[in-house]
Amino acid sequence: MANKDPLMITDKDEMRKWSRSMRAQGKTIGLVPTMGYLHEGHLSLIQESHKQTHLTVVSIYINPGQFSPTEDLSTYPSDLLGDIQKLKSVPGGVDVVFNPKNLYDYGNNDNGCGVGLDQEGGKVVSCVETGGMGHETWVRVERLEKDLCGKSRPVFFRGVATIVTKLFNIVEPDVAVFGKKDYQQWRIIKRMVRDLDFGIKVIGTELARDDDGLAKSSRNARLSPDDRQKALSISKSLFKAKFAAENGQNDCQELRNAVIQAIHEAGGKIDYAEIVDQESLEKLGEINRPAVFCVAAWFGNVRLIDNIEINVQCASSF
Repeated sequence: MANKDPLMITDKDEMRKWSRSMRAQGKTIGLVPTMGYLHEGHLSLIQESHKQTHLTVVSIYINPGQFSPTEDLSTYPSDLLGDIQKLKSVPGGVDVVFNPKNLYDYGNNDNGCGVGLDQEGGKVVSCVETGGMGHETWVRVERLEKDLCGKSRPVFFRGVATIVTKLFNIVEPDVAVFGKKDYQQWRIIKRMVRDLDFGIKVIGTELARDDDGLAKSSRNARLSPDDRQKALSISKSLFKAKFAAENGQNDCQELRNAVIQAIHEAGGKIDYAEIVDQESLEKLGEINRPAVFCVAAWFGNVRLIDNIEINVQCASSF
C-alpha cells in the first residue's frame, strides 16, 4: 500500500518556513540530498533517516554547479513523477520533496551553460558561472577535493560542497544522510560540517549494489546491455582485491595493477584506481590502516565510480 503523497515544495523560503515550524514543535528533520532518478540506494538513505529523525525531506535537484560545460548536465537522467512514486513506496514515506527550479537564480533568468574561464587563466568553470547568474561564492574543502574524482573533475566538489551548504541553510536539518558510493563526497561533506561548525549530524550508509554486484547509480540507465556486463569487472576486481588484502596481500601497487588489468581487459578505460586512507584520502603504499579502494572507469560514454572498504588487522610491533 502506497504512503500518502509528500508535500511538494519548490520555493526555498517556503521550505525554510516549513522546517522552522516543525522544529518549533519539537520535531527533528532528516535531509536526503539527491539529484533525482532515484534507485534503491537512495531509498535506503530514506530508511536511515527514518531511524534518526521524526521527519524526512528529500531534495531533488540537478546541480549545475558541479558540472563543467563539457560534462553531462544536459543528458543527466530525470523522472520526477517516477521518483515520487518510488518515494511513496518506502515504508513510512517522506514528508517533503524539495524540488526547486534553480537555486542559483538571483533574478536573472539566463540559465544557459556555455564555455567560460576562471580567474586563474583558462580552466573550465561550472555551468552556473557561464549563464550570467552572478553566483560567485563557493565552498571548498581544499585538500580532500584534490585527488580521485577531483583530479579529472576540477569543479565537481566545489559545486557539491556549495550546493550542500545551500541545502543545509534552506532546509536546516538535524541529520543529513549520504551514500558511501560517493565516498570522497561523503568525506568532504563530513569535513565541511566539522570545519564550519554546522549543527548537523552527517551519516554515511553502505554502498548499495544490484544483484550482479554493480554499484547502483542513476548513470547505469545509460549503459548499453553489453557495456553493463563489461562494467561488472569493476566490482568483481574490487572484491578480489579486498579478499587478497584481508589474506595478507598489502602491497597497494600490486592490488591496483590487478584491478586496472581486469577493467582494461573488459574494455573499460580507467580514470583512476587508488587505495587511500579512509579518512584523510591520502594514497597508501601498503595497507597498514583502514583503507578504501576507489575506482572510476568509463564504459562506453558512461563514467562509473565504485569503492570498497578494506579493514585489516595489523600486527603490533614491539
